[in-house]
Amino acid sequence: MKKNNIIKLILIIVVVALLVVLPLVIKNDSTINLVILVLLYILLASSWNILGGYTGQTNLGHAAFFGVGSLTTRLLWVNGVPFLLSFLAGGVVAVILALIIGAPAFKLRGVYFAIGTLALAQMLNLTVGNILPEMSYNPDLANYQLLPRYYLFLGLTLITILTAAILVKSRIGLGMMAVREGEDAAESLGISALKHKLIALSISAFFAGMAGAAFAYYHVSFYYYMPFGSEWTFDPMMMAYIGGTGTIIGPIIGAVFFVLLKQLLVWNVGEYHLIIFGTLFILIVLFLPGGLVEIWQKFRTFLTKKTKRRKKVLLKATIQNEDGIQRE
Repeated sequence: MKKNNIIKLILIIVVVALLVVLPLVIKNDSTINLVILVLLYILLASSWNILGGYTGQTNLGHAAFFGVGSLTTRLLWVNGVPFLLSFLAGGVVAVILALIIGAPAFKLRGVYFAIGTLALAQMLNLTVGNILPEMSYNPDLANYQLLPRYYLFLGLTLITILTAAILVKSRIGLGMMAVREGEDAAESLGISALKHKLIALSISAFFAGMAGAAFAYYHVSFYYYMPFGSEWTFDPMMMAYIGGTGTIIGPIIGAVFFVLLKQLLVWNVGEYHLIIFGTLFILIVLFLPGGLVEIWQKFRTFLTKKTKRRKKVLLKATIQNEDGIQRE
């Protein structure tokens, strides 16, 4: 194993260990709720990135899968179905929805696909709002505990990131990235664009649905249509772009940066934080199309070049010294 990989593995183990012991050390519910919010957005941004980043399909309907997962889990749980079954059903129903809309939706390309998925999310938002306008209450409110909910989000987030990491190095993942670079070129090489896009959509929808299921378990009360709101699409998408699409670490960095900066701005500038975020997003897209990850990559490239130059200078100086000694 290379030295860089060993360092990465050690850092991952340390971060995961810190997150595991965090609620046992910090007893402040506000801090735990903030970390849960960060984990939720990492989960959503990473799941969006599987389709939007690796396959290059800009999905503006991610909230549809998040909302369906939340709605399914909450309705089943409220009506007496065991939570575990209700929880898993959230992800399964999201995948079923993805497969139903996937084939016709992928006949559209580029901006038309994005508009089509946005229309789906908005349609579901309005439909659920009209059919189920009432508020849903936690059926197990008397036994509500924050700790198991924290570990549920942490476990889901780690599984999503691990799945994305395995997917990237797999044959299917390489096929997805080939489709992203050019569908016609991928098809000419025998790679089915529709097959790989449907796989990416299904995986993305499953984890979005599971995020919605965890959301339904976490919240004491919420309106059924709330998880279908467009912010559950645009915020995770913005996080993925801010961090860097098509990377494992990008959505994680973007989610942490987004949530912490948003909280800081809301406390200090109130509603003006929307203007600041909009401006920041435009600047990153224009000047850092690779996201914040690109800064690190450029910095690492700079250090590598600088190290090589130093080695060349030292080598040249050593050769000159040896030549001088031989002449003497």
